[in-house]
Amino acid sequence: MTKFLYQCSTCGKSYRRDEVRYLCPACAKQYRPGIPLVGVLSARFDYGAIRKKFKKANPDWALFSAVEKKYYLAYPVGGTPFHPVAALGRELRCENLWVKNDGLNPSGSLKDRASFLVVAEAVRLGEKCVVTASTGNAASALAAVCAAAGRQAIILVPETAPKAKLAQMLLYGARVIPIKGTYDDAFRLSLEYTARRGGLNRNTAYHPLTIEGKKSVGLEILQQNKFKTPDVILVPTGDGVILSGVFKAFQDAKAAGLINKLPRLVCVQAETSAAIHHYITSGIYRNADRPHTIADSISVSIPSNAHMARAAVRESGGFSVTVTDEEILDGQRLLAAKAGVFAEPAASATVAALKKLRNSRLLERREQIVLLITGHGLKDVDAALKGVPLPVSVEPTMEGIDSLAARP
Repeated sequence: MTKFLYQCSTCGKSYRRDEVRYLCPACAKQYRPGIPLVGVLSARFDYGAIRKKFKKANPDWALFSAVEKKYYLAYPVGGTPFHPVAALGRELRCENLWVKNDGLNPSGSLKDRASFLVVAEAVRLGEKCVVTASTGNAASALAAVCAAAGRQAIILVPETAPKAKLAQMLLYGARVIPIKGTYDDAFRLSLEYTARRGGLNRNTAYHPLTIEGKKSVGLEILQQNKFKTPDVILVPTGDGVILSGVFKAFQDAKAAGLINKLPRLVCVQAETSAAIHHYITSGIYRNADRPHTIADSISVSIPSNAHMARAAVRESGGFSVTVTDEEILDGQRLLAAKAGVFAEPAASATVAALKKLRNSRLLERREQIVLLITGHGLKDVDAALKGVPLPVSVEPTMEGIDSLAARP
């Protein structure tokens, strides 16, 4: 670990590590339910010290961590596959297409990374309870890591959360509280819960270590890519924290002298849940009006980290795109059939976006393009079945098998 300060992304003021826990105290006064978070904190390290100590031949990523390794759990988060997908690339007219498959984390999603770091912080602080609001993946991740750490996870979820994700949370021993409302309702109520009852709040962006935790996926991509910056990374986006975390990874690496350029980030949102997309393209923020998408992991009306996400896309030279539920399901099938990767709808949105962009001048065929796969398809099998008809049964004879060929 290297010394760091928390810096407010709104006013720029810096704070010592234990001087503040969540948002910038000054800017947080501007926050009210119904708008994106104001005063989100970002860890700023002594990059000169990192430059002197870091060795590419034997990388010590703990230098970029905001929690000491002694508080880490013996729990295998990260180290997920990063590999080329040539057949999918040919289908999408990309000559150098890669996948970072974070659906192979312990609970099946990238959000294990944020939960891992926040729970390590809970261990450091001696907190026995960690609280979050989630549509499913963050909750499953927190429940899993808390189980490994002997901490209590308290989860507030919209009542529409997929059953597979609810099953995960309950099996891990979390206290699950379904809310008759949206993710935004659960988010608001979780803040009230920790304010009144205590515990550490893991809410995305509200706790700065959620960004730092998700940053690790970008650092892994960099190492697995032999310290060469990919040209483009497509990121499925709901509240904007994964997008901000990926940007922070390459921003930190550049500040420490490990690379000399940033990847262009593509913000991918569902068409009905596109508050950040509209913010990026118009410069004017407005909430998504009644978001409803098969991609539940990126379904949000009020993205908590909208401001940092927009800044990340703009500073990286990237752009934003939206996709429909039909395009998402098509992307899910295409990713499975051409790359052997079964991703949940939210993660499959990246494939849908790339297909939509294959004739666009925004991307070049020879660029190295990375699809960030954030969740496993088994998270929501019901969604996958909407795009794949189940085969009919036949008699247990060869004639029965042959009869299938005659059917439409």
